[in-house]
Amino acid sequence: MANNNNTKNLNVPNLRFPEFKGEWKKKHLSELVGDIKDRISTSSLSVDNYVSTENILQNFQGVTLATSLPHNTNVTAFRKDDILFSNIRPYLKKIWYASYDGGCSTDVFVFRNSGMCSAMFLYHLIANDKFINYVMLGTKGTKMPRGDKQQIIQYVVYLPSKLEQNKIATFLSLLDSRIEAQIKIIEKYKSLIKGIRYYILEESTHYNYLGNLCDIIKGHQVNLDNLLKHGKYYVMNGGTQPSGYYNSYNTNAGTISISEGGNSCGYVQYNKENFWSGGHCYTLQNIKGELTEKYLYHYLKSNEKMIMALRVGSGLPNIQKKDLMSLRIPIPAKENQKKISCLLDSIEDKISVETNVMTKFMQQKQYLLANLFI
Repeated sequence: MANNNNTKNLNVPNLRFPEFKGEWKKKHLSELVGDIKDRISTSSLSVDNYVSTENILQNFQGVTLATSLPHNTNVTAFRKDDILFSNIRPYLKKIWYASYDGGCSTDVFVFRNSGMCSAMFLYHLIANDKFINYVMLGTKGTKMPRGDKQQIIQYVVYLPSKLEQNKIATFLSLLDSRIEAQIKIIEKYKSLIKGIRYYILEESTHYNYLGNLCDIIKGHQVNLDNLLKHGKYYVMNGGTQPSGYYNSYNTNAGTISISEGGNSCGYVQYNKENFWSGGHCYTLQNIKGELTEKYLYHYLKSNEKMIMALRVGSGLPNIQKKDLMSLRIPIPAKENQKKISCLLDSIEDKISVETNVMTKFMQQKQYLLANLFI
């Protein structure tokens, strides 16, 4: 690809296939998409072809099957090759290139190509952080922000020739296919480890309660103002990801943590690095010698749904320490624990490697989207 960094005053992207020349033409999104007024009754739809904000996946990852659909009402009809955009909390990046005909809820905008540009080129113009950032500038509401359609269709885009559009779209679609394949690879390994855990972790002649096997320690809250975007040690609280970073730690590497509060309470994690355990995080410490830490982690991880079911409260659900203490843990022979952990660790390591590969593909795509378009 040619680098066009020295042509900043021209309407050309930073990166370009070398066979193409000339400036791109300025347009507004309203010129590229039609106003969709087609309606369809939900009696003609099923969970296979009904789309709402709930079943469009985040981060441009497609759709999953709907869990339900409205009863006997009319919804917006969409066609194959339309682009569907969830307008609730646009920052979630729920955008899908339709692969079949169907119907969608009113909170999903349907963009239908007017024919001025390639359908897949249009998709990549919209499934793009630049577009999402623009939409967020015009949102209304705070808790559940929604985009302003009139503002959205004024989005400025630049178009090359159809031939160049098709080459860019084909190139990015090949990368999308590789990302989709990588996601399936990861899902297969996750399914494998789940099945193996279920098969090898359930039987033992000896049991004890978790409260008798370790100390369950609640962490210490860090003031939100003191959290860093980048720092030496991550802070675990009630989520599945760090809530921020801190320049000191209170928990050593090799410690199991369980989320105490929030929508993800009960999430089990093995921490390979020193970290800060926050106010909504339990850690398991001083584990008795009859258990290896990794075996205990794998057993708890295999029963994560059961642990999550211990939550109480509605506003901010949480898991009580006494309920964790009463968990019944099977204790096989120490040698068997080590064999089990070794097998499951190897699969987890493979999942980690494949996840890192996917992350690199995603980063590569974001770089290309930022530089192949104006």
